[in-house]
Amino acid sequence: MFAIENYASFVMAILAFQAIPGPGTLAILNATARGGVRAGMGAVLGTLLGDAVFMLAAVAGLAAVMSAHPVLFQALQWFGAAYLCWMGFQLLRATVSDEVTPAASTASAAVYLRRALAVSFTNPKVVLFFVAFFPLFLRPDSSRMTLVAMMLHVTVLSFLYQALLVLVGNAMALRLRGLPLARTVATRLAGVSLIGFGVKLAANQR
Repeated sequence: MFAIENYASFVMAILAFQAIPGPGTLAILNATARGGVRAGMGAVLGTLLGDAVFMLAAVAGLAAVMSAHPVLFQALQWFGAAYLCWMGFQLLRATVSDEVTPAASTASAAVYLRRALAVSFTNPKVVLFFVAFFPLFLRPDSSRMTLVAMMLHVTVLSFLYQALLVLVGNAMALRLRGLPLARTVATRLAGVSLIGFGVKLAANQR
């Protein structure tokens, strides 16, 4: 279908990749918990934009450029690790409010979009992932439209999964609204997790 080899496996691989918790997932859940559905969907859009840039870069051959210039790749990794740690420390220091008003939710949507986009850009290895992933499902006679179809599949399936993540996360946040201690613990855990991702990314450079 769509000239994609092993179509069913391709779709399942995308869903499996989405199900693996990562910095983007944490950014979406944190935005939802702190700002509601609007903020969560803003984070989803930021994550999707980041993935779209990486997919386009992968197709355009940016991965080859980064492989030829390891210093640039390493600089991006160090920046990404530092940014993730910085966001984690911000969550550890953040004051968790007892209630999120509609106005705050509306105002925070654009902010969380930018934050999620920045988190997406902190992992340049995603470019290499797409470079390795796409060829697995390409036929020898595949055209450029096949690559376009593959990128659209990744975007649409990612949106559906992440939107569901926002709805489930928001339902949980509403249940925890009357439990400020639980919300504080959840926020602190998100901060520790982001720091952990940053440290792991830095360690992988050795």
